[in-house]
Amino acid sequence: MVVFTWIDWLWVTLYLLLMIGSGFFFYRLGKRSQSDFFLGGARSAWWLPAASVYATHTATDTPMWVTGVIYRYGLAGIWYTFFSAWCAISAFVSTRIFRRSLAYTQAEWSVLRFGGLGAELIRGWMAGWQVFMNMFILGWVGIAMGKVCNFLFGWALGGAGRLFGRCAIYVLAAGYWGVVVADFQQGIIAFFVIVLVSIWGIAEAGGPSAIVQKLTEMGEAHRLDPFAFTGWFTGDFPVAWFLTMLFIALLGGFGMGTTIDWFAEAQRIQSARTVRDASYSIWWGSALVLMRNALWAVAILAFYVMFPDIENTAEYELGWFRLGFDFLPAGLMGFFFAAIVAIHLSTISTHLNLGALYATRDIYQHYVKPHASERELVWVGRIATLILLIGSLIYGLMMEEITSWLIFALWIMAAGVWLPNILQVVWWRFNAWGYLSAWIANLGFSWLVVWVLPAFGVLPPLADYEQFWLLMVLGALVYIPVTLLTPPEDMDHLVKYYVMARPIGWWGPVRREAERRGLLTPKGQPAFVDPNQTRPS
Repeated sequence: MVVFTWIDWLWVTLYLLLMIGSGFFFYRLGKRSQSDFFLGGARSAWWLPAASVYATHTATDTPMWVTGVIYRYGLAGIWYTFFSAWCAISAFVSTRIFRRSLAYTQAEWSVLRFGGLGAELIRGWMAGWQVFMNMFILGWVGIAMGKVCNFLFGWALGGAGRLFGRCAIYVLAAGYWGVVVADFQQGIIAFFVIVLVSIWGIAEAGGPSAIVQKLTEMGEAHRLDPFAFTGWFTGDFPVAWFLTMLFIALLGGFGMGTTIDWFAEAQRIQSARTVRDASYSIWWGSALVLMRNALWAVAILAFYVMFPDIENTAEYELGWFRLGFDFLPAGLMGFFFAAIVAIHLSTISTHLNLGALYATRDIYQHYVKPHASERELVWVGRIATLILLIGSLIYGLMMEEITSWLIFALWIMAAGVWLPNILQVVWWRFNAWGYLSAWIANLGFSWLVVWVLPAFGVLPPLADYEQFWLLMVLGALVYIPVTLLTPPEDMDHLVKYYVMARPIGWWGPVRREAERRGLLTPKGQPAFVDPNQTRPS
C-alpha cells in the first residue's frame, strides 16, 4: 500500500472539484437541446474533439493493456496497439463520408445508407448493441481503476468503482459539453504525467543505454526489436499475425464501425463544425495516441529490466503504474494519482454520454416518442446516463480479468463484421439484409470459434490472427449469398444518400443516375449542398 501526504490528497481534491465544477459551469449549454447535450451543438473547432479522442482512449485499462503486451513480447508487442492507425485512413475517407451525412449516430446513419425494414432492424440492433457495449466498456474500465485503487489503498474493487462513478456527475449536468471540455483539461494533465512518469522510470533504470545493456546481459536483446518475428506461422509473434494487423489497420479506415473505437470517434466527428474539422480531429487525436504508446513502450522496458521475473499477468499489468508509485516523491504521487483519475473519468464520461445518445436518439425518440420536445430529450438523456452508470457497475463486478474480455470484444467487433463495415461504404450493391446477416452470423461464429468448439475439443485453440481470418471467411459464406439473393436498395434512396455523403468505391450505377437527374455538378459535387456541410445551430 502507498501512503499519501496531505499534499497528495490536495491534488486529488482540487482535480475532482475542477471536473465537477466544469459540469455545472456548462450546465446551461447542455440543457438547451439534444444537439447540445450529445454533440455540443456541433460547433467545435478541430482541436477540441481531437483532445477528446486522445483523452478518451487514454483510460486506466490502457496502460495495463500496453504494459501487458510489452512486458511479455518486448517492443514487438507495440503492434497490438497498431489497430488505432486505421484512423489515419479514416480521417480522410470514412470520417468525411459520415460527417456529410449529419447523422447523430451510426445507427441513424444506417437508415440513411440502407432503406426499408432491413434498415430499421439494423438501427434497432445497433442502438441496443451500443447501449450494451458502452456499459460493458465502462465495466472493464471500472475494474482497471479498481485494481489501481486496490494496489494503492487496499480498497475493494466495487467500492472504487462506485466512488469514481459518482465523480462523473458532470456528465449528467452538462452532457457532451461537460465531456469535451473536461477531456481537453484531462488530456493535457494526462499527457504531462505520462511524459513525467515514463521519463522518471527510464531514469531509474539507468537511462536508455543502460536499459539496452541490461537487456543484452540478460539475453533479452530481442525485446528491442519490434520486428523480432518468431517464424511465419509459429511462436508468439509470427509474420502472419503482423500482416493481419496491418491488413486490419490500413484497410479498416475505409469502413465504419471497424473496431469498438469507431463509435466514440463518430460522436466527435459529428460534434465538429465542418468536414475539415472532423478530419483533423480524428487524425491528430489518433497521432497523439500512437505517440503515447511509443513512450509507454520504452518505459515498460525500463520496468522489465528492474523487475524481470514477474510471471503473474495481473501483477505485471500494473508495471507502468508502479513506475510512478514506487519512485515518485511525496507530493508528485498525489499529482500522478489525480492524473489517473483524470484519464479514468475522461473514458467514463465519454461512454456514459455515448451510450445515452443511442438510448435517447435511436431508441426513445425514434421508436417510443418521435415528437418529444428538446427539453424532454435532454432529461431522457440524463436518465439514460444514470442507468448506464448503474449497469456498468454490475458488469464490472462480473469481470475478473481485463485482457481476455478486451480481446474477445475486439474480435467480435473486428472479425466477422470487419469486411461488411467496409462494403457498406464502398459497394452500392451491399444491402441491409447482407449487413444484418453478417452481424447475426458473426455473433454466433465468434462464440463457437473462440469459446464453444475449443472447449469440446472440436476445434483446436487458435491464435488471434487465425480466429480473425476464420471468422471473416465464415461470415462471408453467409452475407455474400444473402446480399446477392436479395434485391438491392431502392435507387431513389441510394441516389439521395450518394448525393449527400459522396462515398468512394464502386458506386457507378448510382452516380450515373444522380448525374442524369442533375443532382451532381460536373466535378461530382452536389448541386444544392454546401461542400463543408456545416450543421445549422
